[in-house]
Amino acid sequence: MDIDLTPLLLRLPFLAKALLMTIELSLFSMVVGLVVGIVVGVARTYGGRIADAILGFYVDTMRSVPLLVVLIWTVFAFPLVFGHAIGTLTAGVLGLGVHLGAYVAETIRAGLTSVRKGQMQAARALGMSRFEAIRKIILPQALVRMLPSLGSLLTFAIKDSAVASVIAVPELMRQSQVVAGQTYHFKEIYTAAMIAYFLLCYPVARGVDRIYRRVAHLGSS
Repeated sequence: MDIDLTPLLLRLPFLAKALLMTIELSLFSMVVGLVVGIVVGVARTYGGRIADAILGFYVDTMRSVPLLVVLIWTVFAFPLVFGHAIGTLTAGVLGLGVHLGAYVAETIRAGLTSVRKGQMQAARALGMSRFEAIRKIILPQALVRMLPSLGSLLTFAIKDSAVASVIAVPELMRQSQVVAGQTYHFKEIYTAAMIAYFLLCYPVARGVDRIYRRVAHLGSS
């Protein structure tokens, strides 16, 4: 099997720019997903039945609809529904983030409910408000317990960024397809892309795992 890396090396700056776009897309979607997930998870746990029912519908919807459909709807239907056009990068961040947020919300909710109810009662007895008790006592413990699951979701966010290629976000997968189509060196280009995704995801997975081993005792109650 002949391997020719010349086309890959000649287009390395082009692909490096695409890799930076993948990192940017992943980071922004992670931020959106974490913010949405924490707010929804806390609201479903402590916001009462009405909030749980409404936000539960959002979670179930996002978990039932494929990510590809969410991204296509965001870039093509969102402007028609809200009367405001958005760029493909913004659409990618929004679609990926909102989709990820549903899974983060369920992880947050599971973590919060794993903390003993007596800790909330003790915090309220000490004069803390409900919000203070959640922020200072319940949520920190829950986040420690959820680190392994959240680490997996963060790696999913990086991998799912490749799906944004279908809406023309110039990330690594999209630009790899362009280069492969121009050079016909499919095995070299796609192998390089696969290695790049591995190098992005592996440190995140192992890093979160290492952090969890160091702080796991803080989540015990």
